[in-house]
Formats: sequence, structure tokens, C-alpha cells
Amino acid sequence: MDLVTLLVSLVVILFLVNAFKNQKQGNYKNFPPGPKPLPIIGNVLMLDMSKPHKTFMEVMYKFCVVFSSGENWKVMRRFAISTLRDYGMGKKAIENKIIEEAECLVQKLKSYEGKPFDNLTCINAAAANIIVSILLSRRFEYEDPTILRLMRLTNENARLLGSPWVRMYNSFPSLMDWFPGAHRTIFGNVREFQKFIRATFTKQKKELDVNDQRNLVDAFLAKQQEGKPESSEYYHNDNLTALVGNLFGAGMETTSTTLRWGLLLMMKHPEIQQKVHDEIERVIGSAPPQMEHRKQMPYTDAVIHEIQRFGDIVPGNLPHATTEDVTFRGYFLPKGTLVIPLLHSTLRDKTYFEKPDDFYPEHFLDSKGNFKKNEAFIPFSIGKRSCAGETLAKMELFLFFTTLLQNFTFKPTLGAKLDLSPALGATNSPKPFEICATSRR
Repeated sequence: MDLVTLLVSLVVILFLVNAFKNQKQGNYKNFPPGPKPLPIIGNVLMLDMSKPHKTFMEVMYKFCVVFSSGENWKVMRRFAISTLRDYGMGKKAIENKIIEEAECLVQKLKSYEGKPFDNLTCINAAAANIIVSILLSRRFEYEDPTILRLMRLTNENARLLGSPWVRMYNSFPSLMDWFPGAHRTIFGNVREFQKFIRATFTKQKKELDVNDQRNLVDAFLAKQQEGKPESSEYYHNDNLTALVGNLFGAGMETTSTTLRWGLLLMMKHPEIQQKVHDEIERVIGSAPPQMEHRKQMPYTDAVIHEIQRFGDIVPGNLPHATTEDVTFRGYFLPKGTLVIPLLHSTLRDKTYFEKPDDFYPEHFLDSKGNFKKNEAFIPFSIGKRSCAGETLAKMELFLFFTTLLQNFTFKPTLGAKLDLSPALGATNSPKPFEICATSRR
């Protein structure tokens, strides 16, 4: 069979599968309405392939509609949350680690002596070191080739996952698998990252003392040796590899991206940066920032919340699926229906935010200047599948941000135009930009 015949056969098969799915969907009464899909390609032509959440917003407003799963997901999430807490999440021990890492970052920025630099690598490394301390009980120097390689793999995949080619692959994997493209780079990066993780825990397994567990990997390896039914069913090497990879990627990428948005926005709005400087001087002075200061710093707290809201880091969240038949607002969603929780729609909701498209810290301040909560502020998602590292991320954002603003005034390079439109990627990250950090001490 030649290649042309094979491709034609694949197209026919995809057409039949698509027709079957549409027919099956049509058998349900009160299935949420939506745009009519075309044969084979579905609704792909109507999507903004670089930022699909924009299209989803239009479809939701027009038609009023609103991935491990099952027991394996439950066991791994329970383990992750409990072990993250055991090794410091939300506690003074991890707070001290963040304070120490923030000081390392300050020294790194001071080494540039006010000259322009690209902030991506050092901020990535600082955030990565916090989750690495929980996973492996160590930190990397910012120029260490190991952490540089791991960060490059993670950042490249985050960027490529948002490319039109990969979005096409996600829609038609059987067909797109025949072609070269970004999806092959992603698979190669994942394999290399997994190789590093396996080599690391294989070494730790030889050194393991179940009575002296040093970190999350040790705790997982100890679970393997308990001899219980779930030890072999859930605590196997594949789950450990996936868990470590997920925690590293999420713990580094989203936190560092938020911090980078923060610095960019402070340069864009020097008057807001000055107000943060003033509050830091008034409340903290020259002492290292600590979490106990946050309650006394409503303006800085509001600025950090607004950075998260405006940055809109994960606009489309992660795809979910109904675990059983559900009736929602009169519409029937059969078990297994793909659901995309669009966080972008809440973070930019005009009902809850006066100036949804502007950077406006007053969204989180009352008329007296006190911090106020907003129920539409859900950058970590909500429910049972919300971000497992939310507590840790909040601590990192406050301590890193206040420490940086305590020590530096951030300015753009001479003549630079600050672009607030996000770069192409699976997450909304700032486009590359250089920064000048002028020491304030």
C-alpha cells in the first residue's frame, strides 16, 4: 500500500468515526447547543489556534454552555497534597527556604549592576529550586547545566504545546502522527526529562532509609515497600515519574511566569511600583519580608492578586471530563463529555471586575484601602481538581515579589516598548523582555 492510498484510507476512517460520534451525540436530548461541526475536521477552522480560549469565550456567550482520572488520580493527589504538607507547604520551614532563595535571587540581580538582562533564566531557577527542595532536598546554582537543561525542556514544551501544529495533533493524533512537527520535539523532551527523573530516584532508592525520609521522592519509594495492595497498584515507577514531572513543571513554570508578569507590569506602571515601595518601607523596612507582613500590606497584596488576574496564566485550565451523566442548567452531559473550565471567562468578567482588560489593583481594595476578596478570582481553579500547590504558590509569590521590590527599582531598557500581549504557548507568559534592576540599598 503506497502512502497516498494509506492517507486516503485514514481520511475515510476519520470521516466515519466523526460521523458516528456526531450521530451518537445527536441521540441525546438537551445536549448543549454549539456550532455545527464539519465532517472530519469538526470545528477546527473556527478556532483561534494561537489562543483558543478567545474562541471558547465567543462560543459560551453565544450558546450558553458551559486528563489521570479515577482511583489512580485520587490516590496520587492525596499523596501529593499530604506529602507537600509534610515537607513544608504552608509551614515556616518552607517559608525560610523561600526567603533564602529570594536572597540568592537578589544577589544574582545585583551582579548585573543595573545593566539590561533577560530575567527568564534566573527567575525560573529560583522558582524551580523551591519545588526541587521538596522533591529532592537540594538546590541548584543558577548556572548549573542540569537545571538549565531541565528548564529548557519545560519551557520549550510549554511554548510548543500552544502552537497551532500541536493543537492540530491533539485533534487528529492518528493522522498527524505521520508527519514531522512540534509534537515530535515535545515527545523527545518528555523522554529526556523522564530519563533524568528515573536516574534520580533509582539513585535515591539505593540510599533509602524508610525511617529517615528526606523528601517527596523518599516518601513515594517508602510507599512502594509497604507491601500493601496499593503499593504495587499505584506506587509504581511510572506514577512516580509522572508525579515528579508534573510537580516540577507546574511548580516552576506558572510561579515564575507570574513573577515575570509582575516585573513587566511594575515597569509599565511606575506609579504603582512606587506605591508598593512605599508600603514595603512603611511596614517591613530593611528586614527580610515574611508571610506575617502580608496582612499589614493590603496594597501590595492587591497588586499581587491583580498580577495573577491580569496575567491570566492558564486561561483554559486543563480539559476535564464528566465522570457520570450530568444535567447542568437544563442541558444533558453524558458520562465522558469533555469539559473545558474557562478560567479566562471569570478573571475578565465585567460583573466582578470594573476594568477587566486593564491592570487595576483597586479590583482588590475597598473604598478605605483595605484588601477585599473577590469570588471571581480563581487563578488556581476550584473544586477537587484545583491546583495542589496553591498554598505554596501564594507564599512564593508574596515573598519573592516583596523581596525583589524591597531591593530594586525595575525599569525598561532605554527606548523599549513594553508589550503586554502574551507569547504563544500553553500558558500565557510575557513575551521576552530585558529589564534594568537598580539597587535601592
